[in-house]
Amino acid sequence: MTDQTYCDRLVQDTPFLTGQGRLSEQQVDRIILQLNRYYPQILTNKEAEKFRNPKASLRVRLCDLLSHLQRSGERDCQEFYRALYIHAQPLHGRLPSRCALLFTQKAASYASPPALSFPISFRRDPGKGYLQPRGHTWPSGSLSAAV
Repeated sequence: MTDQTYCDRLVQDTPFLTGQGRLSEQQVDRIILQLNRYYPQILTNKEAEKFRNPKASLRVRLCDLLSHLQRSGERDCQEFYRALYIHAQPLHGRLPSRCALLFTQKAASYASPPALSFPISFRRDPGKGYLQPRGHTWPSGSLSAAV
């Protein structure tokens, strides 16, 4: 697994999040309000007003918010991801850092495949025309159903 912090993830995800049409104005407002209302130590009222100012473009406000969170620290970045998950769950699932994390976890699970408990080799049974395991016998009559 990776030792990537939430701040590192935010740096990696910023270009994706600020891309055209990724987050709507409403989603960004909800994220800002959650960070301000539930965690006023993350965003003060003045900072929340600045990031919600409709005179600035959404992209500029979002870039400013993400930069502010990166400077604020690990816990603030983690709370941003929590708010993003709540208000934009489909987008959260497509984040580059998340995809990389899932890929790393899957690759680690495939790195060491489970070993078989015994070696299996097959031989063709000339009289029956199908494969039988060599060295082991299949249970012949035990698979019938009792009625």
